[in-house]
Amino acid sequence: MDEKIHLDLQDFSEEQFMESFLKEIQSEEAVFILGIFLALALVVLTVVFFGNFWGSSKARNAVLLLGLCDSGKTLLFTRLLLGKFVRTQTSITESSATYKSKDDRGGSWTLIDVPGHESLRVQIVEKHKAVARAVVFVVDSSIFQKDVRDVAEFLYSILTDNIVAKNAPTLVVACNKQDISMAKSAKLIQQQLEKEMNTLRLTRSAALSSQDGAVGGSVYLGKKGKDFEFSQLPNRVEFIECSARGSKDDGGADIDAIEKCLAKL
Repeated sequence: MDEKIHLDLQDFSEEQFMESFLKEIQSEEAVFILGIFLALALVVLTVVFFGNFWGSSKARNAVLLLGLCDSGKTLLFTRLLLGKFVRTQTSITESSATYKSKDDRGGSWTLIDVPGHESLRVQIVEKHKAVARAVVFVVDSSIFQKDVRDVAEFLYSILTDNIVAKNAPTLVVACNKQDISMAKSAKLIQQQLEKEMNTLRLTRSAALSSQDGAVGGSVYLGKKGKDFEFSQLPNRVEFIECSARGSKDDGGADIDAIEKCLAKL
């Protein structure tokens, strides 16, 4: 047996051994290098995927308080943050602060009070719309019948914006000042807004010239061939009733419905 092994080793020359050894090493190196490239590619794809997934939601951490002048936005802003009545005046600049939701998760958002005057709000909305996780559109329920056209035009401009339509932030229409006897209900306000916004869509449809309905940074609102309804939007939409002031300066406010909406974000 020993003699056979000795002969086999003699037959297998040193040159053949080295050649075989080098080929094996080269083959292993190629597999190793390929494995490294595949691992790096997997890491990059994972980072990109989760970066987009988390970034799209975490980057959009703002809640915009929108509405016409004197709708009660600023008082609602202070109620949500401080939990008490604070005398306010018409805003001429934006205000922002961190709001912590009233739920077990304890999520926090940047609450931004946007002035209601048209000359001021356009630029501020443009500045923050890309990071809006939700829009709280405040309506003065006590004089809604008088303001319905202006409210509809403002809301229409927000919802037909390309970036807003793409991100589809939660829309909460806060029907404020429900403590006033002449206040309209949330249901009635929703119905009248749908009717008014349907009329707006018809009068502005001539400007929508492209096939997909987008022109000049606007998108088609709702579904073509059907009267507009908020249920047609990709956004989660809620109409709620609230009273930021209440019947007395030191109490009586009703903002629970808004706080519950914000807790769902």
